[in-house]
Amino acid sequence: MPKYVAAIDQGTTSTRCIIFDHGGHVVSVDQKEHKQIYPKPGWVEHDPLEIWARTQEVMQGALKEVLSDQSSVVSEIAAIGVTNQRETTVVWDKTTGQPVYNAIVWQDTRTDALCNELAKDGGQDQLRAKTGLPLATYFSGPKIKWILDNVPGTRAKAEKGELLFGNMDTWIIWNLTGGTHVTDVSNASRTLLMNLQTLDWDEEILHLLGIPRTMLPKICSSSEIYGTVVTQGRRHRSCRPGLAARTGEQQRHAGARRQASPLQGVPVSGDLGDQQAALFGQTCFSPGEAKNTYGTGCFMLLNMGELPVPSNSGLLTTLAYKIGDQKAIYALEGSIAITGALVQWLRDNLGLIQKSADVETLACTVEDSGGIYFVPAFSGLFAPYWRSDARGAIVGMTRYVNKGHLARAVLEATAYQTREVLDAMEKDSGVKLTSLKVDGGMVFNELLMQFQADILDVPVIRPKVTETTALGAAYAAGLAVGFWKSFDALRANWGKDKEWKPKMDAAKRDKLYAGWKKAVTRTYDWIE
Repeated sequence: MPKYVAAIDQGTTSTRCIIFDHGGHVVSVDQKEHKQIYPKPGWVEHDPLEIWARTQEVMQGALKEVLSDQSSVVSEIAAIGVTNQRETTVVWDKTTGQPVYNAIVWQDTRTDALCNELAKDGGQDQLRAKTGLPLATYFSGPKIKWILDNVPGTRAKAEKGELLFGNMDTWIIWNLTGGTHVTDVSNASRTLLMNLQTLDWDEEILHLLGIPRTMLPKICSSSEIYGTVVTQGRRHRSCRPGLAARTGEQQRHAGARRQASPLQGVPVSGDLGDQQAALFGQTCFSPGEAKNTYGTGCFMLLNMGELPVPSNSGLLTTLAYKIGDQKAIYALEGSIAITGALVQWLRDNLGLIQKSADVETLACTVEDSGGIYFVPAFSGLFAPYWRSDARGAIVGMTRYVNKGHLARAVLEATAYQTREVLDAMEKDSGVKLTSLKVDGGMVFNELLMQFQADILDVPVIRPKVTETTALGAAYAAGLAVGFWKSFDALRANWGKDKEWKPKMDAAKRDKLYAGWKKAVTRTYDWIE
């Protein structure tokens, strides 16, 4: 009997392969970063071929830790699940496997004018009733239209049925399986193209955006066998001029593609967008259970059960997951664009810290933020504002402020933005959260987690296994092949590592939060 399930976690800044045992424990992990490409202000891209090369490398690296010379992959690995940065858009030639353009990342704002133009007839919320989403640069649909409208020859090829679209899950699965073109409901719900009721692509929206249906993957459940890993994945012919990869990198990527897949023969049977995967990995299976993931951005999801709940407070109605033939489960989501990325900005752009973990040490050199607020609207404001025209601001600067205050304001910005999302979530759902499960890289920042509990006025709970995004994908894959038999078995794996309880008095909390709300207005009122 196989002992493990593998998960590919294809994220915004890196790709990981994590292998879990039946108890949900991490037994092996390998991780590699990929380049962030910024061709113009507001544009963010990735090289899909680099990401596929990194994916193969981390699979090989993770498997080295668990396979002996005598064991085979199929005998040890029961299944593989995929989880991914959502909304990041790839269009490729279905014959050659060559992307026609770099992947346009979820943070990218180049489609701002397009979204504004579409919103003239019916407003920003004209598609909410069908999709649960506002017209915004965040989602995949406008990105597809931009590629078809701006990359020479692509529209004609798309209309002939020669091009394929996918978010990163579809791109990875297509390459792993040798050409299976699928996505799951959680990822499809982030395209602005799927109808929440039918769980199918909406013909009226496709017509509105001018997107041929033949480009789109088949929408599947989050837990079923899509195919098996082939020997070498898909071959990609010579790189198209104009992509970000350069000659040396292209050669290295091609070399990685020629390697035999280390997971040959293993079923690919789980697919979840990263935030839905974290909800699943946190075993938030009942309506009213919520989690918050602290990564490049910050994403809070609340399980709402079998019926989609419309939001009147700037949240997204989205698919949480669908397991096999069971009914789909919906969620309310609050999406924040910049949280961990703000720490990276402090490191890479300002050079105030050497590594991301140093931000806590620097922030602890002062007692508070010195009266400043840092609103990181680098990609506009997501929930609950949806202002793509907003830009970052530091408010309240005096000569008293030093780099320690700035570091503290960076951390506090994540907590304040989470409070805004929680307020909107409670207003929409009528559910008063009594605690918040958290995961992601920033949950090891003790200062941030305590301030988060203080500003929310609810306990914040970190699980023993914090790799909940990859774990959720592994759970979905394992359920499909019988490695885990039920939700109860998954719940039994969850355990609490640490809990932070609120310590701040109400008057101070209210004053700090009121200051934040005022600072947010400074990110966009200067435009008007």
